[in-house]
Parts: sequence; C-alpha cells; structure tokens
Amino acid sequence: MPELPDISAYISALEARIVGQPVEKVRLASPFLLRTVQPPLTDVEGRIVRELRRIGKRIAIGVEGDLWLVLHLMIAGRLLWRAAEAKLAGRKSLAAFDFPNGSLVLTEAGTKHRASLYIVKGEEALQSMDPGGIDVFANDLDAFRKALNAENRTLKRALTDPRILSGIGNAYSDEILHAAQLSPIALTQKLQPEELERLFAATRITLTRWITQLRAEAEDEFPEKVTAFRSNMAVHGRYGKPCPRCDEKIQRIRYADNETNYCAKCQTGGKVLADRSLSRLLGSDWPRTLDELEALKRR
Repeated sequence: MPELPDISAYISALEARIVGQPVEKVRLASPFLLRTVQPPLTDVEGRIVRELRRIGKRIAIGVEGDLWLVLHLMIAGRLLWRAAEAKLAGRKSLAAFDFPNGSLVLTEAGTKHRASLYIVKGEEALQSMDPGGIDVFANDLDAFRKALNAENRTLKRALTDPRILSGIGNAYSDEILHAAQLSPIALTQKLQPEELERLFAATRITLTRWITQLRAEAEDEFPEKVTAFRSNMAVHGRYGKPCPRCDEKIQRIRYADNETNYCAKCQTGGKVLADRSLSRLLGSDWPRTLDELEALKRR
C-alpha cells in the first residue's frame, strides 16, 4: 500500500503536470471505483486544478469551485502518466483523468477492487475523509506522546493505525522501529521517556529520508514503480538477510494478512518473537486484514 513517502512522490510529480490544467474528462472503466453520487463526476470536468493535498494515505486533487477528487489506492492501486486520451486496456485499468498534456491512469492489480474515488465539495467534506491521525511533521513530541498513549497498543499497531498517526503503514513502520531499536510488540504506555523520544526522532528521520529520495526520483520520471519493498530498506521485506546494523539475520512475524520484519539483536534483546503468547497478543491487537486497519477512523 502506498504510504506517506510514496504519496508525497505522487503529489510532487502530479503538481508539475496538472496544477493549472483543466480536467477535460474523467473516464471510468470500473463502476465499483466511484463511491459517491453527489456531486456528480461530470461536475469536475472543465475545471482547472488548483492544488493537491495528502489526506492520510489519500491523494486529493482540488479543482475550481471547491470540488475535490479523492483517490485512495489501497493495497494494489497505482498511478501512471500516459499520453493524452490513453486507452483503458485490460482488467487492471480502472480510470483515466484526461488533461491537455496527458492522462493520469489508475490501475489496480488483482480482482478485489479495493481502490476508491470520491467526489466531495468543500473543506468540511474533504476533512471528513481524514481518519484523524496526527502528522508527525506538524506536531511536537508532546502531541506524539499523547497520540500514542491514548490506547495501550503495540508499537507496530500504533504506528500503522490511521487514527493515531497519518500516512504510515506496514513497510515504513518496520523501518521506523528498526531505526529506533524498539520491539514491534512493545506497548505504547510502557515506553520510557527516552524510548518515546527515540521513536519520535526515528519516525521523522526515516520518513524525511524516504520522502526526499522518492521525490528526487519523481523529478526525473513519473513514479510508476511504487513498491513496499525497496532494496535499500533496512528490514522490511528482508527476512533472512543480514541486518545493516549488526549483521544478524532479519526475522519476521506473520499474522493473518500482516507481516512484520525486525532484527532480534537490535530490537528485542535477541529474542525471536514466535511463541503462543505473541499469537494471542496479535489476535487482540491487530486487525486480521490491512483493509480492516485502513478502514479505521476517529469518531
């Protein structure tokens, strides 16, 4: 699932291409994609794009008249930039947003149709789509502490819960926890002040590093190879490979649809997390699917 750094790269690439351009037409290949009825989709056509925003893991495209196209790519949705009026070919192509200088094409691998498009009007309607998690770059350590301590959750769950923190998912939570040298199953309300400070710093540093790298790549070409598995990641997707800090083999936890990668030596005092009590903890703390986690919203 594209996370904060990936969404930032998409937005950076799109700003250079569509801000100031009119939406000539929106073509849907799948009726399941559009999740709203009012305002009608045709209302955005002919209107000029004024700005783009990130709303959690969503991309919001604002056009004249205070209308917003809000895209949630979910797990397998991806964006492509193609020549104007590009054909929607194959089952993976769900929609095209046509501009004078090219077409933004939305694709989705698989058959579950998780990706979604919403059309909303006004700032209040747009903000209602925000799950409520705080932006770590717009908040200080005290706000970070309060957000994490609102419920006693495992760190893995807290980092990926969209009601707690904005835009972080499975991949970058692994990287953050490795950078902070903290266990994914440590409980938020049992963290020492120094550990919390370390986690806050690691969250900002890790996200900044990846935002900078992915935005730089997007300057050269549209980011069409968005993936949760990158060769220069420290632990995520690197099960069995050496930890870049200590050279011990990376371990993993598997539960339902979720997988967590970590270094036992760096993060858990050498303990491999694979006993029955861990399974019980995961069963009570983690949703069984990423869809279920992503659907969470602050009430």
